[in-house]
Amino acid sequence: MEFGKVTQQELDQIDFCLPPDPETNRPILAKGKGKTRFYIGCAKWGKKDWAGAIYPPGIGEQDLLHYYSRLFNTIEFSGFYYNLHSREQILKWKKAVPPGFLFCPKLPQYITHVRRLKDVQRQVAEFVDLVSVFGRNLGPVFLMPHPQMQPQERDTLEAFIESVPSSVDLFLELHNKAWYPSGNYDAKLFQFLKQKKRGTVITDSAVSPEALHMQLSRPECYIRFIGNALHATDYRRIDNWVERIKQWMDAGLEKCYFLVHQRDERHAPKLIRYLVERLNSHCGTALPLLPLQAPLVHS
Repeated sequence: MEFGKVTQQELDQIDFCLPPDPETNRPILAKGKGKTRFYIGCAKWGKKDWAGAIYPPGIGEQDLLHYYSRLFNTIEFSGFYYNLHSREQILKWKKAVPPGFLFCPKLPQYITHVRRLKDVQRQVAEFVDLVSVFGRNLGPVFLMPHPQMQPQERDTLEAFIESVPSSVDLFLELHNKAWYPSGNYDAKLFQFLKQKKRGTVITDSAVSPEALHMQLSRPECYIRFIGNALHATDYRRIDNWVERIKQWMDAGLEKCYFLVHQRDERHAPKLIRYLVERLNSHCGTALPLLPLQAPLVHS
């Protein structure tokens, strides 16, 4: 079964209820200042399929990011995962977006999956130097180690995290169930993340239940929501998340990153609009609704 891809029959049998909050969240959120800031977006901006829906008809490649960044205020950016980009290219991307827009780049696969976080000081320094060009448009950087990495390799993981400059806002995503005894994070690793003020990624996917751990290491959440082509369960899952986010907001949540993935990314904007509608209705937010009719000219 592909990551994030399940059959209709499998979807009908999955329990998508969110796990209860662990006790560790209460003191973490109590340190927060509330007034939650939301960063909501997709995994891609280059979807010409959105032309005529949220993008102007006939939009050119060079204008995709411009329009995307006027509709969403963040993007989970996997471009660096596959290869590094030039400083000149990064400056072009930075110029295309407004103040406050955040790129959330993924660490390169050479670092995480080929070298498995070992002997990569030069590559990490190069990556950090490049993404720093984003300046104030740089959001969280997320680290997804190889899924075969086990708790026995905690020293390697912790040493790597410690080597990343504190100026980089790092969030960790783990996809090996061995890290989640009893459904919560490995206790030693979690204490390390709290001490180093590194974030935890919560991934809500039909095929990766262990990553739906609910544990916050600081008063911020980074949620990766893997949808299923606007199946009815997508909407019920969003409802569950809005209820949980409201709970966290009341307890002191400062930031919420919510990144929506779909196998067919054409479906992501519609689900994001639903998410924003529910947040505004139930959480007292006043987030701008995504228009589902494309603008005709640059704004």
